[in-house]
Amino acid sequence: MAEKKVAKSDDEWRRELSLEQFEVLRGKGTERPFTGKYDHFEAEGIFLCAGCGAELFSSKAKFDSGSGWPSFWEPASGGSVIERRDISHGMERTEALCSRCDGHLGHIFPDGPQPSGLRYCINSVSLGFAEADKGD
Repeated sequence: MAEKKVAKSDDEWRRELSLEQFEVLRGKGTERPFTGKYDHFEAEGIFLCAGCGAELFSSKAKFDSGSGWPSFWEPASGGSVIERRDISHGMERTEALCSRCDGHLGHIFPDGPQPSGLRYCINSVSLGFAEADKGD
């Protein structure tokens, strides 16, 4: 069963998110490269949407792309991230969005490692993190 969509007004989002989170998640902004807390982050667990808490990426799919943003070669599940064509800023790219709240996460590029060959280039400010249980 699919998770229920999260729909809020801009005023509601502004009350819940930091200014930077709102600019990126709702305004489709981008944080400066090499400044995000998850760029060189190596803990094991699940990366969550900072807007709605949906599970987006496993740390097992994270890799160092050298781009300055956290990069993943696949989402946590087939439906957790949706793709949308982005023709802003004079470029044609593929935007990555949270499937639950439509929050802007970053972009997807075809230069990642195998097995997918994709690089989900994601803004740290769009993410939260839940550490894996150490008891396993």
